[in-house]
Amino acid sequence: MQVSGILETALSVADPAASAAFYKRLFGFDTLFETEKLIALNVAGRNVLLLFKKGATEEPASLPGGTIPPHGASGQSHLAFSIATEDVESWQKRLAEEGVAVESVVNWPGGARSLYFRDPGRHLAELITPGFWSIH
Repeated sequence: MQVSGILETALSVADPAASAAFYKRLFGFDTLFETEKLIALNVAGRNVLLLFKKGATEEPASLPGGTIPPHGASGQSHLAFSIATEDVESWQKRLAEEGVAVESVVNWPGGARSLYFRDPGRHLAELITPGFWSIH
């Protein structure tokens, strides 16, 4: 028995619609689910990016099938999306075309390269090529 991966990544954001629009525009993610408290986006057909309205999950949520315990986060979070090595320059161009400033570029000792930028909620997003983690 083992875990097969991370299915969901969650960010607490002031404006889920604005954050969703950013990720949809930049990456072409589709909306899987949307309420006033949450927008769930499809990431590459295998992961889900949850954009929770700040403070909306600090109380338990009772559903017909059970209760979701309270949770939430504050401050700036980090998430990374994997990209192909040959796509780094294309992503730099795409970010520039979308008016997204690259905050930092890191060339890692193992050969990986990272592009760091901020989303509308000031969360640190990263595009990273293979070579940093042995699993990527």
